[in-house]
Order: sequence, then structure tokens, then C-alpha cells
Amino acid sequence: MSSPDLTRLHTHDLELGVTEAIQKHVSRHVVPAKPISQRRLELERARPRWLRECLAEATGVFFYVFPGIAAVASFTLNLSSPVGVAAFGSLFQIGWAFGFGIAFAIICCAPTSGGHFNPCITIAFWFWQGFPLKKVPQYIISQIFGAFIAGLLVMGMYWPEIQEMKAELIAAGKPLVANGAPASILCSFPNPNQTNHGFLFMTEFFVDAFLALVIWATIDPTNPFISPASAPFVIGCAYATMVWGFADVTISTNMARDLGTRMVAAIFFGKEAFTYMTYSPISILVSIPATLAATGFYEFVMRDSLLKIHKGHAEFESGNEGLMRHLSRTTGAPVDDSDASKHLEHNGKH
Repeated sequence: MSSPDLTRLHTHDLELGVTEAIQKHVSRHVVPAKPISQRRLELERARPRWLRECLAEATGVFFYVFPGIAAVASFTLNLSSPVGVAAFGSLFQIGWAFGFGIAFAIICCAPTSGGHFNPCITIAFWFWQGFPLKKVPQYIISQIFGAFIAGLLVMGMYWPEIQEMKAELIAAGKPLVANGAPASILCSFPNPNQTNHGFLFMTEFFVDAFLALVIWATIDPTNPFISPASAPFVIGCAYATMVWGFADVTISTNMARDLGTRMVAAIFFGKEAFTYMTYSPISILVSIPATLAATGFYEFVMRDSLLKIHKGHAEFESGNEGLMRHLSRTTGAPVDDSDASKHLEHNGKH
């Protein structure tokens, strides 16, 4: 290393890049930041907002599904080799792949679209939080499209190995659509002994409800245990936990993730991807009532709207006067502006 390089290391001058995130106080760079031009501002202003949001949702689902089903492919294609299983895949690895994929999706794309990445979460935002109804179809189609593209890409990248496995199964007279078969790389299928649809329904329902409740608690701005920086990894860990606990008894966890990749499975392995053991309606649709039930439980049991108002994350629809009237009725004593503030502060502490 030359003398100038050694000198530079002691000046805290950093190359422009990811170091911005870890040393924000630095004001000098070896490579100065490029000024933002008027042309750039005009270009960004001209971008349709709906298109940016839809592309962000599609990209986020891609970020989640792509590493997840790639890990499933690694596990499934090496399942016949004991060495391969140890070296290339396990349910533990698959859980982390989906979990980190979700965290990366939120980090990269949520600032643009809000980071739904699941049709059921979009529906829940519309039902409980006032998300515009006209955007719901756009978001859902974008999410399914992102999963579809992820499925196509994984099929292409693992194509030689999938073809080899496919030939072996055909020669042995075994199905291509089943749990552990090539089609299961893309979407879930029940085990042969899982003939009770009520069992499959309840498994999917409670898994999806668990995830929805964690998500709703994580994005609650009054939750003191969650910071914006930790939220992506908390949500990702929730998904990984469900994979570790229930992937062996068949779960899908996300309507877009299942439907988008199931469409790819139908292209390559036939319509049985949708008809196998009549399971696909459960994997695609159950997450909707499960998510609404879990988020409803949080809204009615755990949500503290007074605390939300106190922390500045919401306003009372009738304004400060209406809020004071409410506090007066609930406390039984007249409440002025200062009293209302004190009451809210007391409520936040409890």
C-alpha cells in the first residue's frame, strides 16, 4: 500500500457507496457526490406513480419468492443424494431463504409502494386502514406477476437438473406433480397421506393468521419494541419460523407466491398443478380470511388509538374539540387542551 493510501485511511474519507449508511457524519468523499440535475428531477416527476408502485410490488414479491424457491429447488433436486442434502439444502436453509428474501424485499421496495407483497395484506390495508380500493387490483396483479417471473427464472436456471430429475421420474413411472416432485419446487402440494381437507385448511389458516398478526404488530407505530430498521427482519423471521414449523405438512403462506408460481408449474407440468388432490383453492384462498381474522383480532383487542394519536401517528376525525369531548365523557370531568394532552400522555404510559 502506498503512502498516499495510508494517509487517506486516517482522514475518514470514504468512497461514495454503502459506507454512507454506517458513517453519516462524513462530509468529504474521495469521489464527490454528483449534483442532481434539473433533467433528473423532471424525469422523476414525469414517472406515473401507479406504475412505480406496481413495479415495486412486483419486484418485492420477486425478491421474496426467487431465493425461497431457489432454496427449495436446491433441496428437492439433491434429495436423492445423502451428500447433496447435507451440502445443498434443508428446511432450515429454505426458511432462511424466504425470511431474508422478505427482509430484502421490504428494504429495497417498501419505500416506494408501502411494502405489501401479499394480496391478503393489501386487502387488510384496504379493509382496516383505508388503502384506496382502486389500487387493490393493481397491487394484487403486480404481486402475482412478480412471483410468476421468479418461477420462470428459477425454472430456467435449474433447467438441466429439473430435466434430469423429470426423466428419472418418468422412467420410474412416478408423477411429476406431487410433494417432492419437480413441480413442488414452484408451489406446495400435500403429502400423499394428507387427504383430510379440513386439516389442510386449518394448518394454512393458523399459519397465515400467525404471520398476519406479527406483521400488524410490527407495523403498529406505537409498538415500543420495533424500530423501522428492525421491522424487515422481524417480519422475515416470522415467515422463516412458519417454514421451519410447518413446511413438512404443506403451507403456502402467500396467495401471490402460490398462485404466480403455480401458473408456472401448470405451464411446465400440466393442469394437474391446479387439480392435484383439489388442494390449490386452499393454498390460494385461505390466507384471505385468515389474514382478515388475525388483523381484526389485533384491531379490536390490541390497538390503542389514543396512544396512536398521542404519538402523532393519527388524528381524531372530529378534531381536538371532539377528542376533548370524548375524554370528558370517559373521565367524567371537563377536559381542556392541556388536560387532554396530559390524559393522552398518561394513557401512553399505561
